[in-house]
Amino acid sequence: RNMGSHQLLVPPPEALSKPLSIPKRLLLGPGPSNLAPRVLAAGSLRMIGHMQKEMFQIMDEIKQGIQYVFQTRNPLTLVVSGSGHCAMETALFNLLEPGDSFLVGTNGIWGIRAAEIAERIGARVHQMIKKPGEHYTLQEVEEGLAQHKPVLLFLTHGESSTGVLQPLDGFGELCHRYQCLLLVDSVASLGGVPIYMDQQGIDILYSGSQKVLNAPPGISLISFNDKAKSKVYSRKTKPVSFYTDITYLSKLWGCEGKTRVIHHTLPVISLYCLRESLALISEQGLENSWRRHREATAHLHKCLRELGLKFFVKDPEIRLPTITTVTVPAGYNWRDIVSYVLDHFNIEISGGLGPSEDKVLRIGLLGYNATTENADRVAEALREALQHCPKNKL
Repeated sequence: RNMGSHQLLVPPPEALSKPLSIPKRLLLGPGPSNLAPRVLAAGSLRMIGHMQKEMFQIMDEIKQGIQYVFQTRNPLTLVVSGSGHCAMETALFNLLEPGDSFLVGTNGIWGIRAAEIAERIGARVHQMIKKPGEHYTLQEVEEGLAQHKPVLLFLTHGESSTGVLQPLDGFGELCHRYQCLLLVDSVASLGGVPIYMDQQGIDILYSGSQKVLNAPPGISLISFNDKAKSKVYSRKTKPVSFYTDITYLSKLWGCEGKTRVIHHTLPVISLYCLRESLALISEQGLENSWRRHREATAHLHKCLRELGLKFFVKDPEIRLPTITTVTVPAGYNWRDIVSYVLDHFNIEISGGLGPSEDKVLRIGLLGYNATTENADRVAEALREALQHCPKNKL
């Protein structure tokens, strides 16, 4: 008996009859990073329904873990089912309405992306454009606030495309003097460098799972304080995105009392992994994690200086301790160096991104990978790459 009315035109793919094979690699690029063994093990646990009480327990533990790593008491703290980029969209879609004035620190790719998203929403976007490798002072931001009277300011704490660490002390207070909310992207910095959401007056903070937390990419962390929440809840128009609507997500995550409302199916297995990664950083202690990144990166910097490499970020004070940007040495093609390190050492590093494309090599020491041994390994690989890669005689 015929199962359907048509014949199959597409045969089973030959490629899928072969076993799945993944190379063994040390991931020392800007992320994703290697998964800690305990996180990897969590990824093979059995599935449960995403609206069962056992899942709600895991979600509550995750919320407490996020409150710890963000150093916040905000009840509206949750996970977005999408990578760090989705958290950026969640923040902007919920906070900005058409016509709102939005001030963006554009000193790398993340500011560029935030501006583009806001333009699609119909906000009036004002970019403070700086060369990649530079950061913002309180005075520069104050001029922007006075001139444009924005409802929201976007700053990237860890600019992973340029290797800049943006200082945050004083920016929250400054924004609040001008009735502006402060939104901070800490995807590349969280867990590797101090950040204190409540004490620094950050109104909305988000981060990703795949960097210092050593969890799989695809989910992200976000928190709104009461001021940010009341901006969302007093909107005149509904957010353009249903998937990232915080009024639904907060009910799903139990941020509005006990009742939980189905909104979308949560990535259950990814949440197990994130729960374990937050447990690991809680056991280790944030301050210990910050110290480990500082020490491993100081060691990496020493090794890179010995190789005669130059740092892309001139001021040592604003170098991101999680992702180091090195200027591509004269005469070399960055692709040759990245390929050599991968092919001969099984180490992944990367080139630049957006405004830093073709200008830099990016080396990440993220979470569980932030060790002096790994710094030595990548320095050794680079030493050999510089000896063997073709060099243009100028």
